[in-house]
Amino acid sequence: MELTFLGTGTSHGIPVIGCQCSVCTSSNPKNKRTRSSVILEVQGLNILIDTATEFRLQALAAQIERVDAVLYTHCHADHVFGFDDLRVFGYHQQQAVPVYGNEPTITELRSVFAYAFRKTQEGGGKPQVETNIVAGQFQIQGVEITPIPVFHGELPIFGYRIGRAAYVTDCSCIPPQSLTLLKDLDLLILGVIRREPHPTHMHLDQALELVETLRPKRTYFTHISHLLDHDETNHTLPQGVELAYDGLRITVD
Repeated sequence: MELTFLGTGTSHGIPVIGCQCSVCTSSNPKNKRTRSSVILEVQGLNILIDTATEFRLQALAAQIERVDAVLYTHCHADHVFGFDDLRVFGYHQQQAVPVYGNEPTITELRSVFAYAFRKTQEGGGKPQVETNIVAGQFQIQGVEITPIPVFHGELPIFGYRIGRAAYVTDCSCIPPQSLTLLKDLDLLILGVIRREPHPTHMHLDQALELVETLRPKRTYFTHISHLLDHDETNHTLPQGVELAYDGLRITVD
């Protein structure tokens, strides 16, 4: 399985508009972060997690030519506002792109992008998608997907596990039953927003405690704010734990 980090930033993106902090003005390209998303190439399929705000630019940068499915974590703007750019994939593939999420996510997605789901005149273009509400393990053309129920503050959202890799972002609390779904990982991708505690996201020490509990072989942090410099933070992290960056491509056995 090949995984590409399309974006690794928080909802503001980095640099933050109008900010003159050391990270936002950094010349290090690894401190330039679009909104968070990944794409996985597994068993001949391209499976996208979230359609971030800059999805069109991310898809061009990563040379994505096909999207076979989209897994949505939740329906916040930075995770769904690239939705309309799915239309080119439906058009070229000549079929609707299946999208998956929990009931609140799919219901809100259909409301926010109502134009895509109601009958309208031809012309103008709109994404052709097939929405699927999931609550437990399911398959996409033979690829097993395990949703990981977690909490984003009080909001129930999903992380996802595929094989021995898991992606969990925008998370502040993981219930005990979900921790069991995150055992024996080769790769854990975890949202970490800053060093200080946050009401709806994990902070650095909290995430490191979770890594110590789960002991995955490798861990990458994503959904990173401008309060964490890439190189400075990486120098403080234990072996096997790193900040991700836009465009990073890794192989998972």
